[in-house]
Amino acid sequence: MTISAFPDLRAHIAGLLEAARAAVAPAQAEAKVVIERPKQAQHGDYACNVAMQLAKPLRRNPRDIATALIAALPASPYVAKTEIAGAGFINFFLKPEAHQAAVAHILALGASYGRSDAGGRRKVQVEFVSANPTGPLHVGHGRQAALGDAIAALLEAQDYAVTREFYYNDAGVQIQNLALSVQARAKGIKPGDAEWLEDAYQGEYIQDIATDFLARKTVGAADGVPVAGNGDNNDLESIRKFAVAYLRHEQDGDLQKFDVKFDVYYLESSLYTEGKVDAVVKSFIASGKAYEQDGALWLRTTDYGDDKDRVVRKSDGTYTYFVPDVAYHVTKWERGYARVIDVQGTDHHSTITRVRAGLQALDIGIPKGYPDYVLHSLVRVMRGGEEVKISKRAGAYVTLRDLIEWVGRDAVRFFLVSRRADSEFVFDIDLALAQSEENPVYYVQYAHARVCSVLAQWAGDAAILNTASLVPLTHERELALMQRLAEYPEILANAANEFAPHQIAFYLRELAGEFHGYYNGTRFLVPEEPLKLARLALAVAVRHVLRNGLALLGVSAPEKM
Repeated sequence: MTISAFPDLRAHIAGLLEAARAAVAPAQAEAKVVIERPKQAQHGDYACNVAMQLAKPLRRNPRDIATALIAALPASPYVAKTEIAGAGFINFFLKPEAHQAAVAHILALGASYGRSDAGGRRKVQVEFVSANPTGPLHVGHGRQAALGDAIAALLEAQDYAVTREFYYNDAGVQIQNLALSVQARAKGIKPGDAEWLEDAYQGEYIQDIATDFLARKTVGAADGVPVAGNGDNNDLESIRKFAVAYLRHEQDGDLQKFDVKFDVYYLESSLYTEGKVDAVVKSFIASGKAYEQDGALWLRTTDYGDDKDRVVRKSDGTYTYFVPDVAYHVTKWERGYARVIDVQGTDHHSTITRVRAGLQALDIGIPKGYPDYVLHSLVRVMRGGEEVKISKRAGAYVTLRDLIEWVGRDAVRFFLVSRRADSEFVFDIDLALAQSEENPVYYVQYAHARVCSVLAQWAGDAAILNTASLVPLTHERELALMQRLAEYPEILANAANEFAPHQIAFYLRELAGEFHGYYNGTRFLVPEEPLKLARLALAVAVRHVLRNGLALLGVSAPEKM
């Protein structure tokens, strides 16, 4: 039997069961046919509990129903056998040809394997990092960068037109404190001196900025506009502009080292200069959703699920921080982004309801759940069994640059997406440097390098592997490895839909484990030519999937280690 194309086997089996259900229980069309992967290989390749769902409405034993469903299954070229397990699960075992078809499909598609056209080129914006330009990027910003860039890559793999955006909070109290901190250093005032401000920034980078400002050096901002210091330590506005440009340039350099690129840099200050914040406040008032109380302007956010109304404009005439956030998201909607994902720290959790309530109060057609949020928890850095809290450069926290210099970009990017975003993460420096299977990024990259080593030893024409017969691949380890490879498109689609790059990291770790086990127990360069070529073709398929998955996470796939 020849299988010419690789099907969606989960959908194929679901279709078989739906046809059987229609024959056995035609009045129970609402019973969902959910196909799952059994956790244990002896339970087959796929399983379904639809017989158990039908037991109550049909008033029959679920195992009896499962027997009837199996008898009513249409013929399939991919299913070798079915079994009933437990209370009434139906387990499906695939023919070797079905597994082999997956490998042929991977070899044909190469770098495109796993990708789909589900997004239909619809516009999506992913906003992430968005750090205040008041200091170096810390490890939390690093987690945002790794998460945001990977989420964007996952969506691109599903054919969405993705824009990566960085929102610069270059206005407000924190920027004023930055300017005052640099000014103090420029005047020779240091942390601990009586004149030092309580809210001033204390890292050594503040002294570096002051020194360059006094030396009349020129720095470039992320938008390419150079700013020069004028040496006047009394010119606070010039100090502010120089400090912001300096730190924007520093942050951009760190992101380049992390291989994270943005399509758009959006300035918070532009929301004020272009009147967008004022326009939002006027719209609140015009809609009747705002009211005056105690000298302040309030918004009825309780109408949209908030636990209390929120202040829009304080009694001193300044706006609260969520107002420019609302104005900023209006610009996203106006720019045609019907789908927006904001990657932020969990400390921004309280802003979600307020921003969404503010957007609803404007009544301009923005949907209730707009935007989507991915919130990430804190990152703790450990070395030698002790927590690292201090960076010589930043003073109070470990920087992204520190991590990259300590363990390298690949380890940082892989580690920071290897857990659910909302779970606290301990970044173990010693583990990230270890060359062992305990280090997940090393373990995955080593699997890729092992494939390359086998192919180098063979020294044959890799092109002939694309058409090699896969019929000899019938060993239990080979079938398990091929099944794992076939799962990749489904894993990728789920990870994109759930904004969950950790699912790719988990999958790659499992695939690497399967391959290492196969490699350790298998001879590739055997005398039998058909078996040798089939095993080498399987190894190439593993290499494709490892490389594809690592690329989505921004991690390299080395050929030697």
